[in-house]
Order: sequence, then C-alpha cells, then structure tokens
Amino acid sequence: MSELPKGWIEYKLGEIYTVSSGLSKGADQFGFGHTFISFKDVFWNTFLPKNPEGLVNSTEKDQDKGSVLKGDILLTRTSESLDEVGMSSVALKNYPNSTFNGFSKRLRVKSDAPIKVSPLFMGFLLRTRFFRKTVANYSTMTTRASLNAKSIESIPLAFPPFEEQDEIGLALYSFNKKIELLREQNETLETLAQTLFKEWFVNFNYPNATGEMVDSEFGEIPKGWRVGKLGDYLVIKRGGSPRPIKDFISDSGYRWLKISDASATKSPYILKIKEHIKVEGLSKTTLLKKGALVLSNSATPGIPKFLEVDSCVHDGWLHFPSTSVFSYNYLYLLFLHIRKPLLQQGSGSVFKNLKTDILKAWKVVIPDTECLKSFEDCAIPIFEKIKNNAHQIQDLSKARDTLLPKLLNGSVRVEGFGEI
Repeated sequence: MSELPKGWIEYKLGEIYTVSSGLSKGADQFGFGHTFISFKDVFWNTFLPKNPEGLVNSTEKDQDKGSVLKGDILLTRTSESLDEVGMSSVALKNYPNSTFNGFSKRLRVKSDAPIKVSPLFMGFLLRTRFFRKTVANYSTMTTRASLNAKSIESIPLAFPPFEEQDEIGLALYSFNKKIELLREQNETLETLAQTLFKEWFVNFNYPNATGEMVDSEFGEIPKGWRVGKLGDYLVIKRGGSPRPIKDFISDSGYRWLKISDASATKSPYILKIKEHIKVEGLSKTTLLKKGALVLSNSATPGIPKFLEVDSCVHDGWLHFPSTSVFSYNYLYLLFLHIRKPLLQQGSGSVFKNLKTDILKAWKVVIPDTECLKSFEDCAIPIFEKIKNNAHQIQDLSKARDTLLPKLLNGSVRVEGFGEI
C-alpha cells in the first residue's frame, strides 16, 4: 500500500474482526420460520436489506451462532470467478432471530479491537475496486473461487480516525439515500402501471366502459374486443450470436446485452451495459436501437426490458421490430402479466426457453383502439417518470462512485454531513 494519509493506520482484518461461518440446512428447511439472509442479499447490496425476504427453520442455537447485528459484515466466500468472490454487505441494524447463509462469512468487531470502525465507512470501503482486487489476490481458484477465514483475516486495510470514517460514510450514504428514494418511487410507479393494466384489461374496469359483454373463448369480454394471436399483431424476432462468442467480446465496439444485465436490475430500463462486441461480429448478430423492447427467452426467461442504449442482442433475446396494435408500454405490462403461464409452456431441462413460435401463437384479448389509446395516454407519463428517475439514479451513482475512491484514499476530506 502507498504512503498513508496523516492519521490513517493500517490493520489486518483479523486484528479487528472475528470471522464466523453461516448456516447450512437442507432445502426442505427453507421458506418458513425465521429471517434468513441469503447469498443474493449479500452479493447485490452494499448494506443489508431492511427486511430480507428469506426464511429458514432455525433453532435458538442456530440464531445464537449465526446472528446478525449492527456493524457485522457479511462476505461471500465462494463464487464462479475470482472477481466475484468476497462481495460484501454491512448490517446497519440488528436482525432479531436471524441467521445468514453458509456461502458467506460474518465479520464481527472484536471487543478488544484496536480501533473503532464505522459501519457506513466499511460498507463503501469493501465495495471499492481496490478491495475487490485485494480479495482476488487472497482467494484461491480450483473448480470455484473461494475465500477462507484465514485469508480474510490476513487482508490489510487502512483506516482513518473514527470521526473521519463516519463523515466519509455519511457523505457517501447521502447519495445512497437519494438513490433509494428514487428506486422506491419507481417501484410505486410500476406497481401503479401494473394495477391499471389489470383493472383495464383483466377486470375490464376501464373508463367509458359500456358494460356490454360478449362471449369468447376466454369467457365474456367487452363488446368490440376480440381474441387473437400475438404473432398476428406484432413481429417477433430472435436475436443472433456470432460463434464462438468469446472471440468477439471486446473492450470497445457495440454494447453486448447479456441476460445478467436484465436480471441485475428491477428497473424496466437498461441504461448501462458493461460488455462490448467487436464491429466485425455485426453481420452475425442483431443491433437494436435505443427505445427497443426486448424479452429474455433463455436462462432467466420472460424478463421484459426497454433499451436506453444501442445494443447487440444474442439469441437469448426476443425483440419486436414492429407492432400494428400494441404500444411497447402495453406489451411490457402484458409480458409481466403473462410471464408465469408463458414459462409453463417453455422447454428445456436446465433452463426454460421461450420459443418464438410459443409467443407468436399466444392468445390474448385485443382491446378496441380507443381503449388502447386512452391507456397509452395514462401509461406514457408514468413510464417517462420511471425513466427520468432511472437516469437520475445513474447520475447519482456515477457521482458517488467518482467521489468514493477520493474519500477512501484521503485525497478528499469531508465534514458536516450530520447524522442519518
């Protein structure tokens, strides 16, 4: 490590924390019981979720051994690659009667630790590129990447005085709070859009409804509406892939949309894509422009997303070059609504795949033009607000990530951010 800023001291994690293992149970013990903090809770969150959704049939002994308290750090101990092992999440509160997963390690501050540490500071420090690289150096790789307790205890980190740790943590956390508020607003807006869709097109409680109904193969539907196949009203295409794909992945060129880009975010919009593909591969793949709607049909099928960046898509995606009746907003909500029954029609022993023919033949109720137009008038401002919020989230995240290394290496100092 380079020369430390004035007042900063380097310690090994083992000098400050005790390292403990998580809970291992049979599959039949999950889904009921007490709070369980999963691998995903740790992997995807700088700070543990306020209300983890996992449940496990844990005993008092399990809870005593695998408890999670304010200030605890959970660190994933295994992954498929070195750059994904050692992902961290910090507890900002106590989790009564909880336990954590066996694929993570818990770091808890020792009663005789040489320094006091700020949970907020640690949350951001352990998500820096510097720490990620350090973890990779202390991990081992056989079939999978792994990180044991001894390796964790050996990792050296530099700490400023506690007051400065707290100020740094508060400064960065202020960005997180703003981001979280925008995400919560977007979840509310998307729930509103889905509720409107269900009221109008499932319950048939839409404005100017006459109440006149006619028989159909789906039961009674409003007069003037009809039943039809999706493929008769929109063009459904599959993306394409140059082979072998590893020969075309690049640091520049066109963005390359992966299924993980969709599954990693709850937002309807994909604003950022990490990987790129060489221009030479374009003759064998599909380039979509910003504004396109895509639907995953493999690995994690049935996820609809709007592209906010030009992107190449492989054959794990379906896209819709033209539609004669439906708007993309309507289709997005329709795909969410029919996702479960669609998946039941998918094929594949490991992953369910949504074949193009299945979607083309899928029968839906076709509302009349006036109703679809009225719905679009309601949907547009909702989706525009969601999209604007998503861009704000991206901007705030970028500003935070730019500031983060400067604060954590002491080149920028902050004060006066107050308490949460």
